Amino acid sequence: MFLGNLGSLRYFLPEIAVTATILLLVVLHVASNRRTSAAPALLSLLGVGTAILLVGVSPAGGGKSIFEGMAAYDGFAVFFKGLTSLATVVVILMSMDSTELAGRSQAEYYIFLLATLLGMFLLSSATDIVMVYLSLELVSIPSYLLAGYLKGKEDSVEAAMKYVVYGATASGVMIYGFSLLFGLTGSTQIAEIGRSLVAGKATLPMLLAAVMAAVGFGYKIAAVPFHMWSPDVYEGAPTPATAFFSIGPKAAGFAVLVRFYYTVFASPTPGTGIWHLTTSVDWPLLFAVLSALTMTVGNLVAVKQNNVKRLLAYSSIAHAGYMLMGFVLLSSAGIEAILFYLVVYLFMNLGAFYVVVLVGNGTKGEDIADFSGLGSRAPFAAVSLAVFLFALTGIPPFSGFIGKLYLFAEVIHRGVYWLAVVAALNSVVSLYYYARIVKVMFLEEPKDTAALPVPAVTRAMLVLLVAPTLILGVYWEPVARIASNSVKMLAF
Repeated sequence: MFLGNLGSLRYFLPEIAVTATILLLVVLHVASNRRTSAAPALLSLLGVGTAILLVGVSPAGGGKSIFEGMAAYDGFAVFFKGLTSLATVVVILMSMDSTELAGRSQAEYYIFLLATLLGMFLLSSATDIVMVYLSLELVSIPSYLLAGYLKGKEDSVEAAMKYVVYGATASGVMIYGFSLLFGLTGSTQIAEIGRSLVAGKATLPMLLAAVMAAVGFGYKIAAVPFHMWSPDVYEGAPTPATAFFSIGPKAAGFAVLVRFYYTVFASPTPGTGIWHLTTSVDWPLLFAVLSALTMTVGNLVAVKQNNVKRLLAYSSIAHAGYMLMGFVLLSSAGIEAILFYLVVYLFMNLGAFYVVVLVGNGTKGEDIADFSGLGSRAPFAAVSLAVFLFALTGIPPFSGFIGKLYLFAEVIHRGVYWLAVVAALNSVVSLYYYARIVKVMFLEEPKDTAALPVPAVTRAMLVLLVAPTLILGVYWEPVARIASNSVKMLAF
């Protein structure tokens, strides 16, 4: 049963909080002439903090279809709203520390950031292909503006242009696939489309629709071959925005990817935690190949990078490949592994970018050479970055190891051995380029022997990011339980 618009509002409070904050930021932008004021950042923190609080006290009784079937209120959506809100809080604090944004309109920047967050909220709960498309665009368009926010910087303008071109192309292909599904079934509700396709025999149009939809979703999570925008955008965008792109939109992309394919082209077997295909479209094989290509291309190209932001871009592509392994398994445990991995990835990846911001503030550079001697210039920051990089590699006892363990264990359990072998070999490759940064920090002489200042607030934030990266490597059961409960409450 669908809830009407008024009845749905009580399940829409986090989105209302973010929308209200955006409107207040618009008023602040118009009313204030102070470009460097901290007020926009503080207001944004208050708004996103309120949204997190509202997510935490969400009404009981998940599995509701709200706004006449356009979106779902369930534990799965609540999980991603909490995850993306937490990432946004860290990015706001990172932005306050970054000198890249100094002297620019702060209110504009945070309007774009929170508009993207609102789009991610909607994307993670969308259950109608019209809402999927609109929310995907709401994520994408402010992201284009964030990528090109450093308007006087040639790389930033180039990043925004490439982002727009690739994004528009991917969205156009995706919506054409959606139109095929609508033509086949006469419905825009993904649950109804799934029920209608079971009885259908139009194999070729269904295959085309599945592939075309994969283009749009693959672009959002930066999966090969839809990744080509990612390195240039990551390098040209402000570093805090790059950190945001690496986790927020990617998480929302995985949320809609799971909800769409597991509803339209698959069906759960009651009591088993296993899904079975409801059409002849073998999309798990398609995405398994994409997973192998994504992690391989991401890791191999990262080896040759000298710019740290570009290196982390290819690293982010590789991690999308690892997470796709859980997606192709047609099991609840596979989805749970994705959710758990996203949590640990949030802390270790945002932590790495936080140190990049710190080094960029001091050296005005982003190359690996700019990190030389960081172990003597800023020991705390260097050790923190080493923790994040080893976690990204998947070395025990860091959280990244447990994240990969969950993924690898389920891949092997489901018998997809070839994919597990590819992933294991790629993890070995990744150690080289992560360890390369650690070597430069601790074993090479610094270009500048002066100490690199690390403000107390930055130290506190690094502690808050290092702590879960370490703790989740030895005690991860609470997060794993939350991920499990979120998948159990996944409503279709």
